Amino acid sequence: MTEPADVVVVGMGPGGEEVAERLAAAGLDVVGIDGRLVGGECPYWGCIPSKMMTRAAGLVTDGRRVVGMAGGAEVRPDWSVVARRIREEATDHWDDSVAVERFEAKGGRFVRGWAHLEGPRRVVVGGRTFEAGTAVVLGVGASAWSPPVDGLAGTPFWTNREAIEAEEVPHALAVLGGGAVGVELAQVFARFGADVTVIESGPHLVGPEEPEAGRLLAAVLEGEGVTVRTGVAARSVRHDGHRFSVELAEGRPVTADRLLVATGRRPALDGLGLASLGVEPTGGAVPVDDHLRVVDGVWAVGDATGKGGFTHVAMYQAAIVVDGILGRPVVPADYRALPRVTFTDPEIGSVGLSERAARELGIEVRTGTAEVPASSRGWIHKAGNRGFVKLVEDHRRGVLVGATSMGPCGGEVLGLLTLAVHAQVPTRSLRTMMFAYPTFHRAVEAALDDLDDAPA
Repeated sequence: MTEPADVVVVGMGPGGEEVAERLAAAGLDVVGIDGRLVGGECPYWGCIPSKMMTRAAGLVTDGRRVVGMAGGAEVRPDWSVVARRIREEATDHWDDSVAVERFEAKGGRFVRGWAHLEGPRRVVVGGRTFEAGTAVVLGVGASAWSPPVDGLAGTPFWTNREAIEAEEVPHALAVLGGGAVGVELAQVFARFGADVTVIESGPHLVGPEEPEAGRLLAAVLEGEGVTVRTGVAARSVRHDGHRFSVELAEGRPVTADRLLVATGRRPALDGLGLASLGVEPTGGAVPVDDHLRVVDGVWAVGDATGKGGFTHVAMYQAAIVVDGILGRPVVPADYRALPRVTFTDPEIGSVGLSERAARELGIEVRTGTAEVPASSRGWIHKAGNRGFVKLVEDHRRGVLVGATSMGPCGGEVLGLLTLAVHAQVPTRSLRTMMFAYPTFHRAVEAALDDLDDAPA
């Protein structure tokens, strides 16, 4: 028997949960479906617990920085405190009862299971069939991807999930992948005493970012005892029942107690039944228009759309989808000013286009850069003050198309730069601003001065 509903949401991660709750609160009959935990990766294995880890690791290092600046300090890291916070405060022991109850309190119906489509309005899950009278929303998220390295499959390697759930710090940790997840967790475990090696096949860490950011981060990590191997690929992986051995394309093998594979994520589209909609994945993602529609009556949000694997992207898209379903005026999705932050120490905040990406688009580029330690606040900060601000300007239009803020509070300084890119504020207007003294933001002013002197 087919069960009717106004809206069926397949996948209750950050975007799907937001859509489902807001539509249920608006009075629609909403069915939310997920085989895992309501809330998705972010609150249980991603954003929230990982930032608890980086916060704890930062406190450990700040304690060690007291020497020479504020007297003396003895620091004794204890991972059990971090693990307990993640279990009890962040994830409620990986129990989503509160999230389910919150959705149901708004009038929604939740079904635990894996769903697939049998047409634009028909969703099947666990022997039940739902017919959506108004809309189906796909928020199926993504899952960790492991590369086809010989011998890797079948070994007990970690993904971000096992790393987040770790009860102990490994003596030695090898990290395959130097993207945001890899470098964040590498620094955390190193600061809690692990012997860490990061292996990145690309020329520098955090590949999507400016090369300067990757090089500076590598120098910082190496200064903290992390071994960084860039420009080298893993050829094979072996596990003898106790330890891993990673053979590289060149150089000595890396041995470790644990291997963290942080080589990216892929939308979880297997078994979803997209073919029943008459569409096929584009670049491994669900094809959507600028209103997030897949086909008439079907929308998608979050990682599945391939527009950036970030919670803030999913939430941004959710607002557009809710307006579309409720028949409100819809502002098309615009990703020009998509911000992203790598929560290492120093933080790497970036928005829009890198210099290279801008030039590849044929933009007449000017750049301006300022070093954070040269700013008044950076000089005051002293220990842990490394970083820079880099501006990427479309010289013809006189507006920023990208920017990077790396340093203490780099992600917070990014807010100003994101607004500038989003609102296309003329750089001449930015030059007339007053920047509070002494703040890290004043490095933006110095970068603007450098932009004035830069050739196009």
